Amino acid sequence: MNATIEKFGYPASLVAEFEHWLVLARPAQPTLGSLVLAARSEATAFGDLPVEAHAELKRVSTAIEAALAGAVDYARLNYLMLMMVDPHVHFHVIPRYEGAREWQGREFVDCGWPKVPDLGHAVALEGDDLAALAAWLGQAFAAA
Repeated sequence: MNATIEKFGYPASLVAEFEHWLVLARPAQPTLGSLVLAARSEATAFGDLPVEAHAELKRVSTAIEAALAGAVDYARLNYLMLMMVDPHVHFHVIPRYEGAREWQGREFVDCGWPKVPDLGHAVALEGDDLAALAAWLGQAFAAA
């Protein structure tokens, strides 16, 4: 796996895997259900991904949207390709909603709603908590 995937907690954060993409639970959760959609490739430019990876995005995005609709009942979904610190191709997938969601006794407020997401305000998860979130989201993928 590339260094960007490892930085986002792989393998503990793994939610779902596809031929060209991995879906990871984002360790810093600005909203409940925030993900990292990471290309398995070593590419550092979106246009450098193989055609098959681009085509597979249809299937991956459909799966993400169905799973997160069931898990967190989002109002909007933001796909952010930031790649400033972590160079390999990846998106931050941020479910957006008014108010808050709760998971395992923790509250996740969308502080940026209805404007841009506030990535600096996030619930940090690591270790067993991150693995539990990834497993919960994985169940949402299986059910979708």
